[in-house]
Amino acid sequence: MTACRVVLALSLTLTAWPSAATLLDRQSVDHLLSGLGADNQYDPQKGINWSVLPGPFYTPELRLGLGMAVAGIYRIDPNDTTTQNSSLSFTGYVSSSGALGLGLSSYTFFTDDRWRLFIDGSVNRVPTGFWGIGYDAAQGNEQEYTSNAVRVHPVVLREIAPDVYLGAGWDVSTLQADVDDPRADDKFSRYHAGTSPLASGPSVSLHYDSRDVITRASRGHFFKVEYTWFDPAVGSDSHFNATELQYDYYHSLNEKTVLAFDLWGRFTRGDVPWDRLSMAGDDRRMRGYYQGRYRDNDVVSGQVEYRRKLNWRHGYVLWLGAGALGQNLRALNDHPLLPTAGVGYRFEVKPAMNVRLDLGFGKESAGFYFQVAEAF
Repeated sequence: MTACRVVLALSLTLTAWPSAATLLDRQSVDHLLSGLGADNQYDPQKGINWSVLPGPFYTPELRLGLGMAVAGIYRIDPNDTTTQNSSLSFTGYVSSSGALGLGLSSYTFFTDDRWRLFIDGSVNRVPTGFWGIGYDAAQGNEQEYTSNAVRVHPVVLREIAPDVYLGAGWDVSTLQADVDDPRADDKFSRYHAGTSPLASGPSVSLHYDSRDVITRASRGHFFKVEYTWFDPAVGSDSHFNATELQYDYYHSLNEKTVLAFDLWGRFTRGDVPWDRLSMAGDDRRMRGYYQGRYRDNDVVSGQVEYRRKLNWRHGYVLWLGAGALGQNLRALNDHPLLPTAGVGYRFEVKPAMNVRLDLGFGKESAGFYFQVAEAF
């Protein structure tokens, strides 16, 4: 109810022009947002400092919707003044397509950052479509279905050298595809586990991380290689593996401007279920594309963001990027690149933590995203 009152108050203030300029000064907005914890302040002695903010979005797969971001920052040791803040964020949404879901992202730093615990998770019900596998399939017609999916991916990391971390984790996901008009020759029937695949397997990760802060880096490098082995012996429906590579670089042009570069690739081999193939398009990379339309064994992408801090707590970003997909590395050049471009607004709710609103444009599609922390 508090979030609804704040949204209503801001809406009424905007419609009350010309008095809006007086009402919407910084002090007034700070007072409204402080009730939601979005006061851009942090006191480690208070445990987890929470912020709650609602926001609209529009994506090709979800359509128009309303999201709610609940973000918290904390320190395992309140007296530790050198380790970066740990963060915990929940994002929930409902949309006009009938979709609803909840996402979790957590970065926890222990013992002077010698240990780390990262957790990603989601549960959702989304009416969506499946085109098949490969670039050519994505140019055709989709089969409509409702995805009921759950995924959890925790990773524990230990520093083994300065800025170098070795970790182990587990990746488990399940999906039930409810097809309105199931047929023996539908697009799912040719794939292992059909409309209800289950994937489970251990992962090994190696990170090099010299970023100043994960949630809004302004300098440093990040490199990740992660290998996950899925097999019936550990609960998976089929045997396959996935390798993910990521390299990010952040260059400060001045105290308010950052250039951020991101290169990413995911490569799968074996009897890969259709829902665990590599995909181009989500709220972090290839923004603007229908999530799940472009999928294959291998997907690579690159993007560059221009990030600019404005006065007070405002900021904006501009980005350009492109991606490719194929059955293997040699096939990545068989089809045209998939371009992406966009612009985003940033509002700082806690130190080094933004709420972001991104408008992304892809090939014949666009999306408007509401999330916590930077895309990369």
